[in-house]
Amino acid sequence: MTWADALARLGRYQIGSVLATGTDWLVMIALVELFAVGPVLATAIGATAGGVVGFTVGRQWVFRAGGAAHLQALRYLAVWLVGTALNTTGEHVLLALLGNYLVARFIVATFVGICWNYEMSRRFVFREARS
Repeated sequence: MTWADALARLGRYQIGSVLATGTDWLVMIALVELFAVGPVLATAIGATAGGVVGFTVGRQWVFRAGGAAHLQALRYLAVWLVGTALNTTGEHVLLALLGNYLVARFIVATFVGICWNYEMSRRFVFREARS
């Protein structure tokens, strides 16, 4: 894979992440504001919807992965769980250092998104079969 191909894939991954996050927030806000669902349940449903979009976009468009979707979905879930722990821990640490949750969240989300989520998606979740 050339550098140009790798950068294009990373760009597609970032677009997919925006779509997944947008889905998450849109579903959560719609459930709370339009359907009077409690915010905690709406957050869980929104996160699930965003995860489905993220997985589907990653599998079909970003990595163009074949293979067993159910195994990829399990790996995706494992990566997501660790990513959530990294985001939570990183934000906790940076918030104590910086005092601003938005700055801390942006730094941590960017770092975890590229260094953990993208790399694990590329190397583990949607890895190409070895021949």
